[in-house]
Formats: sequence, C-alpha cells, structure tokens
Amino acid sequence: MQFTKLLCGITNNAKTSIVRYLSCNTAAIVKVHRSIYARRYPTVMVLPNGATINLSYHEPRRIIKLPLDLSLLSEAERKARIEKRKPKQKIRIDDDVEDTFNANKYLKYMKK
Repeated sequence: MQFTKLLCGITNNAKTSIVRYLSCNTAAIVKVHRSIYARRYPTVMVLPNGATINLSYHEPRRIIKLPLDLSLLSEAERKARIEKRKPKQKIRIDDDVEDTFNANKYLKYMKK
C-alpha cells in the first residue's frame, strides 16, 4: 500500500475512497508557467544609490534592481559608467620568433 502511495500520489481514507493529490504544478519541471500568480512573494528591491527595500511582488522574483538615471550624475561619473558598458578590448601580444629551422639539413637521416 505504501509503495503505491509514493508512486501515484494515491491514498485511501477510512471509507476506502481514493483521493489523488494532483495540481497544475505536478508536471512543472523548471517553473510554474502562469501569467497571474495566486499569492505575493517576498522580494528585495535595490535602488540606484544602493539602498534596499523589502516588499511583496506579484511574481516569484528574488531581487529587482532599478536602473540608474545618467542625467543625475556628474560628467566624469557619466563617462565612467558609459565606458564600463562598452565591451572590453582584448590585448594581443604578437611575439616574432625567428625560425632558423631547415628541414633539408635532416633529410640525410630519413629512411628511404
């Protein structure tokens, strides 16, 4: 009885009626695909200045980060932020190695 209870989610009540505990989340593997959630979830909202606020959000999110308004920054800070957004360029170092290897020098050692 316990074996079938674990496999199928079926239990017997005192009146021997079968009750199944299935819901819409039974087949969900990664996340529940819903557009409207039934409850509100605890979430941390991070303001642009670094302050955090705990709130309840209608979607299951752990953290929400608000964007920074560049018009409020000074000119130097604005340029520094924009430079951070640009992709970094990789530095390539090319070493020129002189190759003095001569294959004809070793032809006499090759077996014919």
